[in-house]
Amino acid sequence: MQRILEPGQIEALASRSVPRLRLPDRSRLFAARAERFRELSRGHALEGYLKLLAVLAAAQHSALQRLDVPLPDVALRSAARAHGMPVVPALGGPRPVGWRGVLEELRTAVGGTAGFPPAVAAACDRLAALDPRELEANADRLLAGDLEVSDPAAAPIVMGALQVYWVSFAGRLTPDDIGLPESKGVCPVCGTLPVASVVRTGAPYAGYRYLHCGLCATEWHRVRVECTQCGATRGIAYHSIEGGSAAIRAESCDSCHSYRKIFYQEHDPGVDPVADDLASVTLDLLLAEAGFHRASSNPLLWQNRG
Repeated sequence: MQRILEPGQIEALASRSVPRLRLPDRSRLFAARAERFRELSRGHALEGYLKLLAVLAAAQHSALQRLDVPLPDVALRSAARAHGMPVVPALGGPRPVGWRGVLEELRTAVGGTAGFPPAVAAACDRLAALDPRELEANADRLLAGDLEVSDPAAAPIVMGALQVYWVSFAGRLTPDDIGLPESKGVCPVCGTLPVASVVRTGAPYAGYRYLHCGLCATEWHRVRVECTQCGATRGIAYHSIEGGSAAIRAESCDSCHSYRKIFYQEHDPGVDPVADDLASVTLDLLLAEAGFHRASSNPLLWQNRG
């Protein structure tokens, strides 16, 4: 007889055996994402934008290989772990100015690539004209998830630089440096909301669902059939595009009326939570028509409302 476990029992068992964290591989994260954007762009309605993001991701990979930011000292890491706080929080403190050098690399790479509309180079030029105070204020708004940003066209480049900086932190941590915060819905490294979740393949992660941080690319375990926004275990439903990829679904919650996408690596080994989330905007439109709202936005897609 097959034993059916309640969600609480599943979580209790999982906590004893499931790898709770997947930290980013800085040697290949952005290179793989660039390739994924190129693959997804072929024949896509957003082909031009996805190709632009492939250029951005390739520049991110190049910048990350040369970046070496200091980790918080051992005492601070220990305190964060003991109190269930993010190790390197994205908000709440001053940022080291080194991220601006990364931004300059990305701005130069994207703005100097031929074949894109003039608006791309213009957005890069606007970034170059910003003084440091304006630039830091823009970064604050992006990290806070403020949808009313002043320059949506330039925002993905700014966010791209912040991603590189935080991946550089996360990629050099170990699971022993990181505690799990009281809220299971935020990244234990930087405190950012996840962009999506992904069911992984390959030992020791096979079959487990992980939330993926859109900023530092850390992944942390979350049991399945549970709302990743409010924690509800009832009224969870799954949505997909008829005839579309089996690797892409949206997990909705009747309790908070939100949704996040969930990706299945077994159906597509190359799936990337950031790239595939952005490339599946048709699913977002269907969920919006059904009365659900995104629990959190994609870090590389910004637009002002109204």
